[in-house]
Amino acid sequence: MQYRALHSWDVTPEEARRIQNGLRTQVVRADRFGRINTVAGVDIGLKNDIARASVVVLSFPELQVVDSVVTESPVRFPYIPGLLSFREIPPLLTAFTQLQTEPDLVVVDGQGIAHPRRFGLASHLGLILDKPTIGCAKSRLCGQYEEPESERGSYTYLMDKGEVIGAVVRTRKNVQGVYISIGHRISLDSARTLTLACCRGYRLPETTRYAHNAASIKTLQNTPMIPTP
Repeated sequence: MQYRALHSWDVTPEEARRIQNGLRTQVVRADRFGRINTVAGVDIGLKNDIARASVVVLSFPELQVVDSVVTESPVRFPYIPGLLSFREIPPLLTAFTQLQTEPDLVVVDGQGIAHPRRFGLASHLGLILDKPTIGCAKSRLCGQYEEPESERGSYTYLMDKGEVIGAVVRTRKNVQGVYISIGHRISLDSARTLTLACCRGYRLPETTRYAHNAASIKTLQNTPMIPTP
């Protein structure tokens, strides 16, 4: 799978913020995709300074694994809130290039436009891959909201400075909601609907659960690795 090299990754935190501010206007906040037959989840597992990146592709709507790749590569950017994409995307791109099945949609365990500069990990990755992406985060980075009703599918909007930046969605009855936001080439309504369609009785979508298990240290002890060239 190919991707677009939009900028250098060898940057300072200040340069990274300038890149985010420059690219955020290119994010498409409307549905720009066709039929969804495959959906991918991504995750990063860290051990010392080595990132273990996983991309797992599932059939949709069946949610059966059709392809998966796990790679190892060094981490070259520090952990700084709001700049997670500069730490995690380079290892993920290494994994994406090894895929045999190109996904129609990518669900990211992180923020899309629900980000102080409206350009989180899901938006950044979507722009580089030129793919529809959804941010489905376990915790809030910014914004305010009211708790949704307890039933599965209930949601409220995540607001920041008068702007709707996402939705807090109850994916399972009486379980804490997840924070869904536009990544790229998708509307918030579609992001919410498709995320729910990827959930099978757990708080997190199957895409995230499979990718997390694939990237975990315990799982990787028995999983063939594809080293970075």
